Order: sequence, then C-alpha cells, then structure tokens
Amino acid sequence: MSLPSDTDILVVGGGLAGLRLAEQLTQAGRDVQLVEARDRHGGRILSVEAQGAHFDLGPAWFWDGQPRMAALAHDLGLQVFEQFSRGDARFEDQRGRLQQGRGIGSMQGSFRISGGLGALTDGLAARIPDDRVHLNTQFSGLSQNTQGLQATLADGTQIHAQHVVLALPPRIAAGLAFSPALSPAALQAMTNTPTWMAGQAKALMIYDRPFWRDMGLSGDAMSQIGPMVEIHDASPVEGTPGALFGFIGVPPAHRQDKAALDAALRQQVARLFGPDAPEPQDVIVKDWAETRWTATERDLAPLTAHPRYGLAAALNGLWEGRLHFGNTEVAPGFGGFLEGALEAADAVFHKIATPERRRLQI
Repeated sequence: MSLPSDTDILVVGGGLAGLRLAEQLTQAGRDVQLVEARDRHGGRILSVEAQGAHFDLGPAWFWDGQPRMAALAHDLGLQVFEQFSRGDARFEDQRGRLQQGRGIGSMQGSFRISGGLGALTDGLAARIPDDRVHLNTQFSGLSQNTQGLQATLADGTQIHAQHVVLALPPRIAAGLAFSPALSPAALQAMTNTPTWMAGQAKALMIYDRPFWRDMGLSGDAMSQIGPMVEIHDASPVEGTPGALFGFIGVPPAHRQDKAALDAALRQQVARLFGPDAPEPQDVIVKDWAETRWTATERDLAPLTAHPRYGLAAALNGLWEGRLHFGNTEVAPGFGGFLEGALEAADAVFHKIATPERRRLQI
C-alpha cells in the first residue's frame, strides 16, 4: 500500500523495537507509519523454517530479570521454554584434545520461544494495520522545517511527520542525509556505537533427532579450533528435529569460501561428537556481516566485550525533540539484548505517547 504524504509519527525500521513502538502507538490511537527497507520485518530477528520446525538465525534467548520480554510473550500467547542443558558439555583445545564434563558455555536458565523469535515479531506485526507497515521501503534522508520533519525515501517520495523515530542501529542511521546536518558530536556518537552482533555469523545444523542427548550430552561445546567457537542445542521444544547451532569465530574476511566453511563445520561436528555422528540433513549459515541494513564496515572488527550502551547526550532532544532514536543500542539497562529493544521502544513511546507530551516538546 502507498504511503500517505503526511503522518504524525514515522518509525524507520521494522525490527523488534520499531514493531513494538508502532504497535504501542497504534493501540494508543496515534497516527503512525512504519517503513522497513527489507522485504520482511524482524530486523536482526530471523527465524527460518526447515524440516517442519522453526530455528533462529539471529538472537534466540532471553533471561529471567527481563520482564518486558516475558510479558510480551505472554501477551501474545506464545509458548516459552527453557533452553535444553541436561548432560555434559564438550571442550576442544588448541591441539584438538577433547574433554567432557566441563560446564563451559551452558545456557541453562535461558529461555526460548516456540516457533522461534519470528513468532514474536509476527505477533506484533499482526497488531498493526496493514496500511501502516511498508516493507521494501528504503529511507534515505530527513530534513527539518517550520512545520515539522520531511522524510525522503530512496524513490524520492516525501512524507511529512511531526516525529521521526530511527529504530535502527545508530551506525546505519549515520549514513542517512540530514538537513540541517547533525552536529559532529551527534554523528560521532552514532558511528562510535557498535551494532550488537552485526559482525557475527551463525551456523545451524539440522538432524532427524538430537543424537547427542542419547550420549548424555547437552549439545553445549566450546572449541579453540573452530570454525564454531560455541555450540548449543537448538532443537524445538518437541525435541525433533534435532538441531545444533554455533557462533562462527572465523573473522568475516576469512569466511567467504562458503563450500570450505560448510566442509569445516561438518568436520567439526564429527570431531566433537564422534565419527559416528550422523551427517546433518541441512546446514544453514547466516552471516550478519554481509547483511545490508545491519552491518557497516566498522562492525566487521570483532567485539571483545559487551559495549556500554545507552542514549548518548548528543542524540537526546534533537530537532526540538522531534527526532528520536529507538533501538536496542540506545537502551540504558539492556542494550544489545531483546529486552533492550523493548526498553528503547518504551522510552520513545513515553516521550511522544500523548498530545500533551508532544506539545510540551515542540
């Protein structure tokens, strides 16, 4: 459906934060439009269907102490289950020696959603009228005038809005055209904010059943050889089909040969789980470093620690309080996590939720 030429609030980015904010504003009776450059919603949340089950190629977990995620899953009627962690873990050292029983890397106590996290974003999207969500709609720039803000799409379409929310990674937002130009401090704050997990690649191996459980193993494994440095059980709550997923530790520049990577992944599973381990029915790799609208060149350098996230002072109250940032990297408490995306959406919602608040900001 075509975009209207005028809206009260324009949300740019259809990931978890953008969808949650648009859903909240819709429920509050506000005039909101959401644009997403991809042909799907979800952003870094990506659940794929294989062998009759759904698997997450982006984030997969949330934890106790993250109340927004728990409440939203309950509100949407989704089944939450605990990550499988019963049994021993395996560890492969630099010389290829295998040890068992070391409790390294276990995700015991973490939670997953049946049907994958895509069920969460699908549930939110279903609550937003179809004529308010626009996929395949690339946003290119933003200008300020006396009537508010003027957004420009890649095809030249312009939309007038009172508020614009950039619900996308700050480094991606830094590549947009702003008129008047944002301050050097604001641009530096955007480019200096690492996009969580943007340089990561994730491998998924699917089997007819979780054979490792019969061996008394949890599916957890750590390796100093790789290519996967950390592996976990990714099987659905029903237990079948079986699946393992792993974080690939090879830098982006050295994982371009897809056939070689596939062979190395299969060899690693055989090393970790024995030569009698069955061949996977499917091997799926998602390289987020190659994903447009997620990673920039600066995101290709591996992160050595979880960044200190939050909304930089230089990004607060821009353009008379009309320009907002609302994504997990600006969340003060849970930045980088799914909970952080919801936290950021809540923060923006409370700023612009009511006409009274809006008049105070103008």
